[in-house]
Amino acid sequence: MVLLKNFKNIFLIPELLKKILYTLGVLIIFRLGSYIPIIGINSSLLAEYMKRQTTLGGLLSYLDIFSGGSLQYCTLFALGIGPYITASIMMQLLSMSIPSLEALVKEGDYGRKIVNQYTRYLAAILSIGYSFAYALSLEGANAANPGLLLYTGWTFKFIFVLSMTVGSLFVMWLGEQISIYGIGSGSSMIIFAGIIAKFPEYIIRTIYSVQTGSLGITAAIFILLIFIFVAGCIVFLEKGERKIPVQYARRIIGNKIYGGQSTYIPFKINSAGIMPVIFANSVLNIPIFLITMLAGKFAIFQWFADALNRGLLYHALDFVLIIVFSFVYTAIQFNPVELADNLKKSGGFIPGIRPGKNTANFFDYLLVRLGLVGAIYLATLAVFPNLLNLIFSLPFPLGGTSLLIVVGVALETSAQIEAYLIENKYEGFLPSGARVKSRLAR
Repeated sequence: MVLLKNFKNIFLIPELLKKILYTLGVLIIFRLGSYIPIIGINSSLLAEYMKRQTTLGGLLSYLDIFSGGSLQYCTLFALGIGPYITASIMMQLLSMSIPSLEALVKEGDYGRKIVNQYTRYLAAILSIGYSFAYALSLEGANAANPGLLLYTGWTFKFIFVLSMTVGSLFVMWLGEQISIYGIGSGSSMIIFAGIIAKFPEYIIRTIYSVQTGSLGITAAIFILLIFIFVAGCIVFLEKGERKIPVQYARRIIGNKIYGGQSTYIPFKINSAGIMPVIFANSVLNIPIFLITMLAGKFAIFQWFADALNRGLLYHALDFVLIIVFSFVYTAIQFNPVELADNLKKSGGFIPGIRPGKNTANFFDYLLVRLGLVGAIYLATLAVFPNLLNLIFSLPFPLGGTSLLIVVGVALETSAQIEAYLIENKYEGFLPSGARVKSRLAR
């Protein structure tokens, strides 16, 4: 009842309601575009061909997460927001290694606008590359399944690449509109919408599997409980933090006294978010995709393709890469020396630790150990549902990456809605919002 009452408060704030309706409108446009087929594809034969495929494999399987499954059916928005996400990750890493880009990032809004423009250009290049590789794979499938494509050759490649690239750039623009005028992060909301759009199909598949006897009712309930448990663990991972107490020295300036209060610095268990999982998947799937293409022409690569394509070796490498990139992104977000200097300049110190170098060493010690726990926790949550699919042969391909994205985006969006409600003197969207409001009042 409390949640329903707080949900009703959303409709009492015109600005918040407008943002939510705008976001829903953009997401509807995105989903509609996901059903528009590209010219030159025999949709009925393609649907039959895709039903015979267990997975897309490699890079295409990774991109299919961001398109809501439309990549399998060659629709206008088949690439989704995937190229833009990959371009954003690449630009973040390049800004660490190229001094000119690093200087642009530090220039404020002007520099960020230029870097964002570079990201868009890179996303367009990646869209062309992805769509061209997909066109080649479709032509290969058409050779074994005549009639899959209405026409072949460079005419097909040009129209196919142009359609997919324009669709991907339009989806990128839709995401930017959500970030400006809607609620939540635009890219995250589009990925979220694409994933949950497949949930009804997953439920129907599971019910059908239980009815036909291919999946026992006990196993279905057990799998449901495991996914609920994993979702709870993801919430704990996103909300968990270590609070470092900070004391500010009392200073007398003129007739006023400054400082003297106590506060804390929160260090999250997972300070890198979902990005290490996404980047690990993209880095790992690109060489797998290339090996799979080579395996079709050279038999020597077939063993590598079979070993890496969604097997135990793939998940082991994915686990290790997630841990590595978790440390990389933590290093991007936190600089222990800079954090210690800023704390010292503001007159703050950690009780029992000397300001300056000792404080920086303490931050570095804490980030390494807390980051290791968070990285292993994140990698386990990302890989465990995939292993569950291998063990139980689930009727739906819901992986750990999808679960992490769905739960993480839901928490982020609910937090923004709660902030709007608290700002307008309403109780929060979640029951905890009441406690937040009371603290603010004090």
